[in-house]
Amino acid sequence: MSGASFNCLSALSHTLQKQITSKRVSVGVIGSGNWGTAIAKICGENAKAHPDLFNPQVHMWMYEENIDHHGETRKLTDVFNSTHENVKYLKGIQCPSNVYANPDIRDVGARSDILVWVLPHQFVVRVCDQLKGYLKKDAVAISCIKGISVNADHVCLFSDIIQERTGMYCGVLSGANIASEVAKEKFCETTIGYDPDRSVNPLYTAETIHSLFNRPYFRVQIVKDVPGVALGGALKNIVAVAAGIIDGLELGDNTKSAIMRIGLAEMQKFGAMFFDCDRLTMSEQSCGIADLITTCLGGRNRKCAVAFAKTGKPMHVLEKELLNGQKLQGATTAKEVHEFLDHQNKVDEFPLFKAVYDIVYEGLPANKLLEAI
Repeated sequence: MSGASFNCLSALSHTLQKQITSKRVSVGVIGSGNWGTAIAKICGENAKAHPDLFNPQVHMWMYEENIDHHGETRKLTDVFNSTHENVKYLKGIQCPSNVYANPDIRDVGARSDILVWVLPHQFVVRVCDQLKGYLKKDAVAISCIKGISVNADHVCLFSDIIQERTGMYCGVLSGANIASEVAKEKFCETTIGYDPDRSVNPLYTAETIHSLFNRPYFRVQIVKDVPGVALGGALKNIVAVAAGIIDGLELGDNTKSAIMRIGLAEMQKFGAMFFDCDRLTMSEQSCGIADLITTCLGGRNRKCAVAFAKTGKPMHVLEKELLNGQKLQGATTAKEVHEFLDHQNKVDEFPLFKAVYDIVYEGLPANKLLEAI
C-alpha cells in the first residue's frame, strides 16, 4: 500500500462506515511527555473531527506527580484536566477538551481499541507487564517510540516487543517530527508502518489509522514496511554523529551532504539485509530521508558530535554537559549496532557505522572519518 493513497483524508466506504458506527473506536495514549502530549492533541482533534468513527474522549495516561501551580501544590492530572495544558512537559499548548489525563495506566489500556505508545523506551517492558490481563483481545497498538533494542546476536524493534508481550498487533509512527513544532502546528510529514492484514480486527484498516493521525499540519503516509519505518528513526542517529563531526571539523556542506548520502545508503542496506525492508521506505518517506536531514542539521546527536570534534571530550561527558538530562542515542546505537554487526561478521560492509564507532569508542581521531569510509 503506497503512502500516496492516504495524502488526503477521504471518506470510508459506506459498508465500513456502517460497521464502525455500531462500534466507535476508543483511543488511548500511553505517555504524556512533550511528544506524548502532542500526539494526544492530534488524536483528540481527530476524535472530534470523526465522531462516527471514534469515541469522543481520548484517555492519555499521565504519571501522577505533584507540581507547583501558581503557588499551590496540585496534581499534574488535575491541572491538565482543568486547563487542558500540560504545564510541565508542553507548556503553552492547548489540547482539545476531549483529551483526558488518566493516572490509571490499566484503565487506559482496558478502555482502548487503539493504544498509542509514546514513552521512553526503557519503560516499555515494565508497562507491557503492567497491562497484562487488562487489554482488549482485538486491540491494536501504534508505537511512536524511536530506537531499537540491540544486543550482540539480535536486533529487536520496540513494536515487536510490545506485540510479543501484550499480544496486540503493533504498527510504528516515525518521521521528522520535533514535538514542540508539531504541537505548534508547524507543517510536517510522518510515516506510519501498518499492515492491516495482520490486525485481528478488520475495522482497524489503514484508513482508520490514517484518520486518527492525519491533520492539515501533520500529513500522514502509510506503508506496510513496519521494520523500515522503525529502523529509520534509530539508525539516522548514527549518521547524525558523523554529520556533527563534519560540522565540528568545519569541512563544509558538500562534505556533510556526502556523509548523509553514504549514511542513508547504509541505513537502507542494514534494513534490507536483516529485516527485508523496502529500500524505498527510507529514501522516499519522512521516517527515512526527512528524519535523517532534520537530525543531521540539528538535534542532540549532532550537537554533541560537534563539541566532540572541537574539544575531544568523551561523549558521556558532553552528554551530561549539554543535554540537560536527555540521552545521546547516536553514540549508544553506534556501539550496539557495531557489536551486532561484529557478531554477524558484517562490520566491514558498513564503513560509516564502523567509523563512528571507532571514533567515539576506540580512539580513532575525528579527522580520520573521511579516510575510514
